[in-house]
Amino acid sequence: MKILSYILSPIFALVFFLFLVIFHPLQWLSLNVFGRGAHDKVINALNFFLVKSMLIIGVPVRLINKHKLPEDTTLIFVSNHQSTFDIPPIGWFFRKHKPKFVAKIELGKGLPSVSYNLRNGGAALINRKDPKQAIGELVKFSKRIHKNKWGAIIFPEGTRSRNGVPKKFSSNGLKVIAKFNKDGYVVPLTINNSWKVFKYGKFPLGIGSPMTITTHEPIKIDSLPFEELLEKTEKVIKEHIK
Repeated sequence: MKILSYILSPIFALVFFLFLVIFHPLQWLSLNVFGRGAHDKVINALNFFLVKSMLIIGVPVRLINKHKLPEDTTLIFVSNHQSTFDIPPIGWFFRKHKPKFVAKIELGKGLPSVSYNLRNGGAALINRKDPKQAIGELVKFSKRIHKNKWGAIIFPEGTRSRNGVPKKFSSNGLKVIAKFNKDGYVVPLTINNSWKVFKYGKFPLGIGSPMTITTHEPIKIDSLPFEELLEKTEKVIKEHIK
């Protein structure tokens, strides 16, 4: 299996990178000529192709969702974080809710398509070394998603789990977003197996490990004190990590 991964990994990396390069000017054109609605559609298409490209390394992605998600309100998708490949599937599967990411500021530069979308698509770019900047950015982000009734995506672990074992959730980011979106819902998500893509390190990639994203019951933000909300969210996410 590892021998095959040496063959498939560079093919996948080339295809994945080409999609990022191709969609970069398409993003610029759609946003500057046709507006945000067109830009959202381009991002949806990009996420679709990125998810499908993972089939090259034998990683199909499946959404398990037994709950009807509220509409016409802000949804805060809270998820464990296992790899870079968590991001396109979440963006694709929940595209109806126009999800915007909370990301580290370093991702705002240097990555085709990714950096442009984070800077111009409504995301929050936070500097972990500058708490004042991070809080200020999160406040602006929280008000923005409330005004537009967008979804928000946050990984409270802060960094990726290299072996699938979840890290302790930080309350800071979620607390700020929840404060300005009390009429919205937290939607817990559990991601399984995406860490296995990097089980050998950056190269070769792990192949043949189907990835799943499980949606749990939405929780009304103002139905619980924040500490209970965080505890309940963290508990249900971690209980379903395999």
